Amino acid sequence: MKIFFDLVLALALGAAFAAQMLRWLRVLQREHYEASSMRRFLARWSSPQMASAKSIDRSKFRRPVTLTHVFLIMLVITVVLRADVLAAVVSVGYGVFCPQGLSIKGRTSALQWTRRLTTVFVVATTFAIIFALAGAFTRRPWLLAIATVWAVPLLLDVTTRLLQPIENRRAQVFVDLAVQRLNKVKPRVVAITGSFGKTSTKNHLRDLLGTHGNVVASPRSFNNRAGLSRAINENLADGTGIFIAEMGTFAEGEIAQLCEWCPPEIAVITAIGPVHLERMKSLDVIERAKFEITERAHSVVVNVDDVRLAQWPQRLIAQGKRVRRVGSTTHDASVRVVAGDTEWRVFVDESLVSTMAPMKGIQPTNLACAVGAALELGVSVEQIVGGLAEVAVVPNRSNVVRAPSGVMVIDDTFNANPASATAALRLLASLAIEGRRVVVTPGLIELGDDQHIENLNLAKKVSAYGAELVVVGRTNAKPLMMGYEGTVRRFDTRDQAVQWVRSALITGDGVLYLNDLPDHYP
Repeated sequence: MKIFFDLVLALALGAAFAAQMLRWLRVLQREHYEASSMRRFLARWSSPQMASAKSIDRSKFRRPVTLTHVFLIMLVITVVLRADVLAAVVSVGYGVFCPQGLSIKGRTSALQWTRRLTTVFVVATTFAIIFALAGAFTRRPWLLAIATVWAVPLLLDVTTRLLQPIENRRAQVFVDLAVQRLNKVKPRVVAITGSFGKTSTKNHLRDLLGTHGNVVASPRSFNNRAGLSRAINENLADGTGIFIAEMGTFAEGEIAQLCEWCPPEIAVITAIGPVHLERMKSLDVIERAKFEITERAHSVVVNVDDVRLAQWPQRLIAQGKRVRRVGSTTHDASVRVVAGDTEWRVFVDESLVSTMAPMKGIQPTNLACAVGAALELGVSVEQIVGGLAEVAVVPNRSNVVRAPSGVMVIDDTFNANPASATAALRLLASLAIEGRRVVVTPGLIELGDDQHIENLNLAKKVSAYGAELVVVGRTNAKPLMMGYEGTVRRFDTRDQAVQWVRSALITGDGVLYLNDLPDHYP
């Protein structure tokens, strides 16, 4: 009888371990196999309502008692009382049901069983089995098996770090192939980076160039080592004259490494802002990381509307670089896209070269960066002006459409930040909407200690623009509700919020979908 009971309990613990693995492997994959993401997201799911801003009175935002906390207290009590079987039962409950809300299957981000994910799973599970079986040789044989259920995030963290050198060597094979491809095709390389606006600028430049020079741009968000090498290997055909490479970073040194094997002739920097601040800790670190894109470039296009970037031209000129200043509001920029309410004007070297209707959903500074890069490539002003009509809004970035119901919809769901959020709210306010204006958002993320105050300010801006606020999820619910002056509607998922919008809004109303988070965010 005891053997049967032990087998059942062992299988139950195994099922709990598997449930935890399925949850946390999805988080790891969505966070690009960054080992430290395990710690960050475990903290989020354990205390999703904790204020992060140092300037906020933390006593007002005490950690809630979650189901995880209940199971943890029960575990400590049973272990201290040496009731190990009960501790195992508690651990089964934790493994199956916690963290509450982080589902096993996933609503928006199902597991993709790639070679890398499978490797991590097999190695981590092997470690866990060895560790659990070792407990059989101790006086309390269930303790180590119990520990494996609770330690899945830590186990994945350690496993990912151990496997990283192997993954680096595997990735280097594709980088070497990309280098060979670049050396064979010999395209002119334009590298674009920035805290935000880089994907839009890349697409605008591609649109401006049209068929000029057989242009290839890296696909959407293929901006790290693996993505960029893949973009080159799969898309850089013989005869390509211009390759536009988007370059992103989570840490200092990453862009420098990209430029070592994909050296740009022209570098474009769009903005410095608090994006990935959670990882990079300060704007100074972000700025240093972005500056790396200029090291190998012969010419640099700089958005001098940005306060920090406005200091770059002098440094770059001292290094012997050719610099083109661009912007929208700065008068000494050689390229300016001035956005008015009724018309946009494009200036090149103080000469007005084009007047056009306002381009809804397009940021003038991003367009200015694209025009500047085209000029550095030697494209004539006449060709650029002709290409302006081909510039399109990037998907999920302030796209404006009228739904069949007659409701005006702004889709700005891709990776919002404080600057883009403000621009989206201005766009909502500028539309000819006779009825209600609604903003549906989970708030802004990866802002470090500024996240609370930035979301507080976002809610205040929604109020100032006279819009209703609908909050999705729990990640930023506290500051959004605090900052908004009025009644806030809350939904657990975006799908629920969309369903409410479709039932509540009518012809003449407008809705802004601002940002969207995958379901591994609470």
